[in-house]
Amino acid sequence: MKKLLLAFAFLCMISVLVVACGGTTTGTGSGSSNGNATVHMGQTNFDQSSVTISKGGTVTLVSDTSSVHIISNGQWVNGVAKPGKEPGAPTVNNAQFTSSGESKVIGPFNTAGTFHLYCSVHPGMQLTIIVQ
Repeated sequence: MKKLLLAFAFLCMISVLVVACGGTTTGTGSGSSNGNATVHMGQTNFDQSSVTISKGGTVTLVSDTSSVHIISNGQWVNGVAKPGKEPGAPTVNNAQFTSSGESKVIGPFNTAGTFHLYCSVHPGMQLTIIVQ
């Protein structure tokens, strides 16, 4: 009986975790139906390399660790940081994340196109945002 109750409790916990994580996007994909997306950041990377949103949408960046992230317009090219804002992109200039759970909304992205954000602290940490 105890094993059955323990198994039931474990399944309930897994169900709660699945439901709680269901609102995030993974891989290359679009955000929620309102054209926005949420992208999580790990120790040294974005959990996904790109996201597609609707014109006028936003991207919410969420830090899942206490690692410091400093996010700006630009990208890493051959291991070298290349700061730079593409025409039509919202300005992101040294948006700092210092604690787990911290989030910031980037946007709105009012121009269709492909835009790039990178973390100046972690080589190779970049996000491509495709606006349709």
